[in-house]
Amino acid sequence: MNWSKSILFAAALFAVTQTQAQDNLINALKGNASDNSKEGFKFTEVINLGNTSIKDQGSSGTCWSYSGNSFLESEMIRMGKQPVEISQIFTARNTYIEKAKNFVRLHGEQAQGDGGQLHDVLTIFRKYGAVPREAYTGLPDGQTRNNFGEMGPLLQGITENVAKSKKPSKDWLKAFTAAMDSYLGEVPESFQYNGKTYTPRTFADQVIGINPDDYVGISSFDEHAYYKPFVLLIPDNWSFESFYNVKINDLTDIIDNALENGYTVAWATDVSEKSFSWKNGVAFVPEKPIEQMSKEEVDNLFNGPKPEASITAAQRQEAFDNYTTTDDHGMHIVGLVKDQTGKEYYIVKNSWGISNDYKGYMYATKEFVRYKTISLLLHKKALTKNMQKQLGI
Repeated sequence: MNWSKSILFAAALFAVTQTQAQDNLINALKGNASDNSKEGFKFTEVINLGNTSIKDQGSSGTCWSYSGNSFLESEMIRMGKQPVEISQIFTARNTYIEKAKNFVRLHGEQAQGDGGQLHDVLTIFRKYGAVPREAYTGLPDGQTRNNFGEMGPLLQGITENVAKSKKPSKDWLKAFTAAMDSYLGEVPESFQYNGKTYTPRTFADQVIGINPDDYVGISSFDEHAYYKPFVLLIPDNWSFESFYNVKINDLTDIIDNALENGYTVAWATDVSEKSFSWKNGVAFVPEKPIEQMSKEEVDNLFNGPKPEASITAAQRQEAFDNYTTTDDHGMHIVGLVKDQTGKEYYIVKNSWGISNDYKGYMYATKEFVRYKTISLLLHKKALTKNMQKQLGI
């Protein structure tokens, strides 16, 4: 397949990519900040589980790969292994391939872009294996951070044109893969790590050593039967994976039990809230709607603990249905703290570098997590025996 003018034109028309959306989101959240916020909070650490260094996803919508692989790295620590930085772009690259195949099979009736879900990390681990980042960075020579602004629209143009054809050729995927290779580099068939030779499959099995079947996705929506699986209807759930539906308070109970027993939790959530401040590293649910606040109240929104609203299951469902809650971002819950009033917050590891008040970490209240969680990913044994029995796993 050659690069036709129609492909390039389609790519040009696709002006707002998920990469741009992620950049715009981060820039918008920089405005949600208060002066001297850090001095207003006195956090006392309760639980802080092992996790690897903060990363920066750059200009790419690959938060799900960064947070999902951070979660696997913490799983290695939990299992007593020496953690390795897993190549986030290897996971993302192979997810793009699987997503593109689905897009064409569905005649173009599916979301594309950089986005994905936390379980995609396990899907790719199961099918393709994994590699250390040192063996596959996905960065061209001289580039130090991801920038998918040009690659994303080009890939979109390819798959859209293939999906529109009357009879897709058997070679289109080669062209799609070649385009990714030109930006990200080819994946090595084998590589050296700590003096040994591995393939992506043997590295995943022998070094990382997790079993993808040991993990479970959790969510909570009032319209579905509780403690039963359901397909989460969000665009980035391109593989139509099922999640177990639990009650709203179960979400934080599950996280608490996991942390208390040494298990971290991967977290997909909505961060497009004025009560979420990346700069100040705090997220909560204000008792008073921000639209009703005075300028002084808004200016001091993150200057110390504030009263919170209590969210119901009906409010959570309504926010999802009216797009107040959207699937924005994936992060990694690694611990628990209390503020000076005794309120508990989860320690959340982000993938936007170390430019905020807490060097890349955030503190999210339990009410925010109950309200804005899209899904959780965790080890089945992190659930209580009773919850395992309720879910039938």
